[in-house]
Amino acid sequence: QVQLAESGGGSVQAGGSLTLSCSTSGYTYIIYSLAWFRQAPGKEREGVAGIYGLDGNTYYADSVKGRVTISQDNAKNTVYLQMNTLKPEDSAMYYCAAGRVASLRTEECSYWGQGTQVPVSS
Repeated sequence: QVQLAESGGGSVQAGGSLTLSCSTSGYTYIIYSLAWFRQAPGKEREGVAGIYGLDGNTYYADSVKGRVTISQDNAKNTVYLQMNTLKPEDSAMYYCAAGRVASLRTEECSYWGQGTQVPVSS
C-alpha cells in the first residue's frame, strides 16, 4: 500500500500564490508517477499536473500551464505543486494521487490522498 498526505491548502486571494505538498509513504517503489487533481463542488475531478518518476517528465492540464509547477524531492518523499496567479476558478479540493503511468486520468491512479482545500477569493 501507498499512503499520500496533502498539506498546504488554505484561503488565498486572486493573483496570489500557494504551494501544496504531498508526502508519500509505504510501498512507494511500486508507483512511478505522482499527480495532482482537483475537484470543485458540482464538477468532475480533473487532472492538474503530474510527474513521472522514471524520467522526471512533467505534464500539465492546459488550464494551468504557465501558472503551475510540479516538482519532487525524492529525499523527502514529497511532491509539490506550486501555483501562481491563482484565479477564483482554481478554487477546489486538491488531491494527490499515485500510479504507474504518466497520466492525468483518474482511472490511472491507484492511490489517493484525502485532499486539501484551496479557496481563492476574488
